[in-house]
Amino acid sequence: MRETPEELNELQALLDASLSRSTTHLRSIIAERTLTAERLTRILTGMCTLALSTVTAKGEPRISGVDGHFLHGKWYFGTARSAAKARHLGARPAASVAHMRGEDLGVFTHGTVEILNPEDGESAADWPDLLAYFQDFYGDDAFDWDNDVVFYRLRPHWMTVYAPDVAKLTAT
Repeated sequence: MRETPEELNELQALLDASLSRSTTHLRSIIAERTLTAERLTRILTGMCTLALSTVTAKGEPRISGVDGHFLHGKWYFGTARSAAKARHLGARPAASVAHMRGEDLGVFTHGTVEILNPEDGESAADWPDLLAYFQDFYGDDAFDWDNDVVFYRLRPHWMTVYAPDVAKLTAT
């Protein structure tokens, strides 16, 4: 868990607000089967496969997989700078991601991406720390970190969690 108390409070407020703004149908499914921010951050460690949804210039939806990392209460992911999803996100930064573990966990997030290491611009202030994390995870020589890959932070405006059996998720 890398979240500060402030980040946990912010995440919990987002989870609560998102659920309160959800439809009656979704609340009936999730309300008694969700997780607190603190518990969620303890479960979402390491790499979590995400289904990333973007939109083409013609307004057509596209979905693809990315390696997701849940850090500081937000999703982080990368892709090749030449990937279609990188073009989509560069032009239309609204995105949705879903992380599912069978029927045991579903984390659904809508938000706006921020490019952490733009090719022609200043990197995010926290990029050096994030880069160190990614290099430690994938290896220093896994990519040409400056030219081959672009990393994103998804700034969520809505997030909900479905977890019907917390004990099953936390069993070691």
